Amino acid sequence: MQAIEALLTRRSATALTEPGPDEAALQLIFQSAVHAPDHGRLRPWRFVIVRGAARERFGELLAAHLQRTHAGVGEETLARERSKAFRAPLIIVVAAHARADVKKVPPIEQQLSAGAAVHAMMLAARALGFNAMWKTGTPAYDDTVKAALDLAPEDAIVGFLYVGTDTQPGAPAAPRPWHDLVRNWGESPPRAAGQAPRDEATR
Repeated sequence: MQAIEALLTRRSATALTEPGPDEAALQLIFQSAVHAPDHGRLRPWRFVIVRGAARERFGELLAAHLQRTHAGVGEETLARERSKAFRAPLIIVVAAHARADVKKVPPIEQQLSAGAAVHAMMLAARALGFNAMWKTGTPAYDDTVKAALDLAPEDAIVGFLYVGTDTQPGAPAAPRPWHDLVRNWGESPPRAAGQAPRDEATR
């Protein structure tokens, strides 16, 4: 698959199944991840693989977080939360181990690098015949969840990347307009439909 084709046809999967990437494919996915832009060559990325029986533990971790943060949650809701761990045969927790002591590279740039790594992994998975979905949610920002995944409180989980075989591999990516997002510097920003001209709106 050509790179431009992967970029223009990428879409998040809605359902994933077996098989997941084997070790050779997984190595290529991680090799792609560490080619993400990395200001200062700090290598801020951290990856935690969740697969096999570990998915059950991950489901329990999600359910425990929900129970701890939402009083009175019912067993049916907890069961749905546990089932999220089985959305795909493989889950990769992607975090940024941001170094605050490197003044020329603020933590936000290190987190953005981790986000770029996730995108690279999604493209690599697609090029290898798989697909992925990128999830976060409140567990990604919870220190107890981080500790259970052997991450530090200051580490920023940028996503739970679910990877597997797409159950709808031929589904086309929806068109994504972009013209209204782009302008030449010095031009007035495009107006949204029904919005008054700038000079009228500020009178």
